[in-house]
Amino acid sequence: MAKTVYLGMIGDIIHPGLINIINEGAKYGDVMIGLFTDKAIATHRRLPYLNYEQRKNVIENLKGVACVVPQDEWSYVENLKRYKPDYIIHGDDWQKGSDRFIRDEVFKVMKALGGEVIEIPYTRGVSDSSLKEEIATLGVTPQIRLSSLRRLLACKPVTRILESHNGLTGLIIEHLKVDVDGQEREFDGLWASSLTDSTSKGKPDIEAVDLTTRLHDLNDALEVTTKPIIFDGDTGGKVEHFGFTVRTLERLGISAVIIEDKVGLKQNSLFGTDAVQTQDTIEGFCHKIQVGKEAQITRDFMIISRCESLIAGKSVDDALERCHAYVAAGADGVMIHSKDKSGEDIKSFCQRFREKDAHTPIVAVPTTYNQFTEEELANWGINIVIYANHMLRSAYPAMVKCATSILEHSRSMEAAEQYCMPIKDILNLIPGTKQ
Repeated sequence: MAKTVYLGMIGDIIHPGLINIINEGAKYGDVMIGLFTDKAIATHRRLPYLNYEQRKNVIENLKGVACVVPQDEWSYVENLKRYKPDYIIHGDDWQKGSDRFIRDEVFKVMKALGGEVIEIPYTRGVSDSSLKEEIATLGVTPQIRLSSLRRLLACKPVTRILESHNGLTGLIIEHLKVDVDGQEREFDGLWASSLTDSTSKGKPDIEAVDLTTRLHDLNDALEVTTKPIIFDGDTGGKVEHFGFTVRTLERLGISAVIIEDKVGLKQNSLFGTDAVQTQDTIEGFCHKIQVGKEAQITRDFMIISRCESLIAGKSVDDALERCHAYVAAGADGVMIHSKDKSGEDIKSFCQRFREKDAHTPIVAVPTTYNQFTEEELANWGINIVIYANHMLRSAYPAMVKCATSILEHSRSMEAAEQYCMPIKDILNLIPGTKQ
């Protein structure tokens, strides 16, 4: 009876290194591919280009592969205990970096099973990560970008979105990664905020910047990023115009639009009851949602309803009544907003909403109740966390300090030393100029 060789694989891009390790594994027995699911990958890295079923179809037809099984966790432990292979094979690149913790687990489990770990020299000059970086520089099609938000929601407990108001902030969101306890962490997408769009132009957040202008500026981020974008649609404008807005956003590859249930001259929600906050009727806002859904062409585009009941000083009961009605009208998600720093009203809303609706995505913008972690918000039932204005808010004080220093010293030396990064580092952020 042939022995079993376990090989964990993402299998998104097939390259000589993967073929080599399959061939090496086949020398020891039947190669069982533990194919990482989208869920397993999304908690540690960016989503693969191909979904699980597409990758499975490719991998199981490769020469030397005996069978393919799903690996639902980044750790190998559960699958090794389940399938009890005689061998596990892996490139020796996992001896360094965060994967060394995975390696230690594998050695312990295989020793307990009486199996063996085979490490082969890493194929130099080619890897999934390096190939993906090259592919990313080519950009992304609107349809692939548009569909990526729904894929993220299907496989991540929390989708992490950060505000972007120009191409440079888009580049930061696209490329920034940090290692947290051996887990690679990054932002999942961009928030095109009407507040930061208008503020960066020196204009009030009252829908003074028209859609055409906002989309023209958004194109700067579209050109240098590949991640999904959620568009702040304010009130959605006139019902008669909203269908055209939906078509335009779809064509550009925007994944979702969030519209709020207010009417009249827009006032920023964080003013709360200090400003007049007039909500639309439930029937009126449901009609606007329906108009947008009827105009929609793709299945992947999302219209998310933003409920302003808590901002307007109304009860959680009012917010629940409205949001359930909005979902019944076709909304693909609900965003609940509040300026209460305790977060208790948001928590109550989410828990009660989930009693009746277990599946509709909930979006939160924890600007005022920012003491809660993403994990805590996820436990409330929240699926998308938007950091809605932090890039602009952090940039402004830094620029004021720099400008103040120049005025105080009649030169830029102190400002350059304390507040500025080297110009070469700025240039290296831009694709095509890196030396």
